[in-house]
Amino acid sequence: MNFKHFILAFGAVAIVGLTGCKTVGVNYFSPKTNVPDAWTVSVEGHLSNNSASLQKWWQGFNDPVLNQLIERACRENPDLKIAAQAISEARAQRNVSESALFPNAALGAEYSRNRTSRNTSSFRLNSGPFDSYITGFDTSWELDFFGGLRRQLEAADAALDASVEDYRDVLVSLFAETATNYVDYRTIEERLQVAARNIENQRDSVELAQSRLDAGLGSQIDLSQAKANLEATRAQVPQLRTQLATARNRIATLTGGYPNSVQGLLSQSRPIPLPKAGFSAGLPCDLIRSRPDIRRAERDFASAVAQIGVAESDLYPKFNLFGQFNLQSMSASNLFDASSIAYSFGPSINWQIFSAGRIRNSVRIEEAQAEAALAAYEKTVLLAVEEVENSMAGIANERDRLNALRRAVSASNEAVGLVKENFKGGLVDFQRVIDTERTKFTNEDSAVVSKGQIAVFYIALYKALGGGSEVDLIPVKEPQMKAQGFMMGKRKKELEPFTTPNGATIKPVPVATAKPKEQ
Repeated sequence: MNFKHFILAFGAVAIVGLTGCKTVGVNYFSPKTNVPDAWTVSVEGHLSNNSASLQKWWQGFNDPVLNQLIERACRENPDLKIAAQAISEARAQRNVSESALFPNAALGAEYSRNRTSRNTSSFRLNSGPFDSYITGFDTSWELDFFGGLRRQLEAADAALDASVEDYRDVLVSLFAETATNYVDYRTIEERLQVAARNIENQRDSVELAQSRLDAGLGSQIDLSQAKANLEATRAQVPQLRTQLATARNRIATLTGGYPNSVQGLLSQSRPIPLPKAGFSAGLPCDLIRSRPDIRRAERDFASAVAQIGVAESDLYPKFNLFGQFNLQSMSASNLFDASSIAYSFGPSINWQIFSAGRIRNSVRIEEAQAEAALAAYEKTVLLAVEEVENSMAGIANERDRLNALRRAVSASNEAVGLVKENFKGGLVDFQRVIDTERTKFTNEDSAVVSKGQIAVFYIALYKALGGGSEVDLIPVKEPQMKAQGFMMGKRKKELEPFTTPNGATIKPVPVATAKPKEQ
């Protein structure tokens, strides 16, 4: 068989391989997860069927400062910038995997000054120094007969999808954490106002005890108790101020700035924000579509399934076509003459027949990792349902608690007035005044904390439902690359827009791995 016949035979084998070989690995199919048909807790009121309100849920709090902080966080948050660059990295990695399906070629040129040994039998004559000029190109192409490279591309596609969902998950967490810290700030601010009012009232009680002592109607014990009650209330103020500064500093960090960057926005006191309009909690099955962490876990599972095929492909032979075309000469003057042409080309095959045991164990490793990824997906769904249930239970129960505390505050205010009148009439001792004032302060402070906690539970519910993952705040822009001055030769895949810190819209990435299961 001459060389021409060998090439024809190899081509026939290639055609058979491309049309008849089974793709390695298993075809991916979306996992099925059983979720409850309905929630065990329902939140009355503050609900609507407008899904758009869930995506920009913070606007329902009707707080312009919160809206500005959210927008600033979307532009400047460092975690969001990191997640955006992770998308760029995953997209580039995906293109690297795709390029493996096509031939690759390399141009080269070489010059060397050479001298051979005079003591070797073959080169004792004409062994003086000489020049060597070589230029040309090499090319090779791995023929993906068994689909290992295609499985690698599937895995890279799924990893790219996962990086997009990770970005969306960072968005959801960022919005929730920014809003939570803002609510904490306003809650502490209102608690300081409650403390200031009670300090004024308790200062009046100290003056009352002092005047009665001066008139010979009271005792030093009454005065000391009044002062102790006043100072105990004052002692809470520094602690609250520390908490206020902590919340402010956290807000600044989340919005990509230093503490002084948000002082202007937070300088004016505002009430604790609560949602004026709500959203539809939907059904538990909706979580699988709405929560980016669930979608990311599903994409991680898809990538792990594809990696099984990548590992399994090593059990089969690798077919390659190679070629070299060079110009070689000992003189630059005739390097480009026809007589300087040198070439070689042909097929090659590589089969790791003595490594089957190692390869099969590598396949088992990938299978175990795929099973673990599936379990991680199922765990993510379970945790998502738990978070929604916890948040709705928290809202419902904290509402009842706040209503009870408001009644307690009203009763405490009435009790303080009655006790002081009775004390002046000599019907009760001063200890009763101290106790009712302390109870009043405790109830008022607890009511403020409860109101803030309701807002926090709402924020947790929005987050648990995936609120904000599809938000569109600012026009999309490509991220500015700081690590390099330019990017050349971008593929079409690289030029597709995606959400960056300068814009919050991520266009869906085609899911190449979501194939129906073969029967």
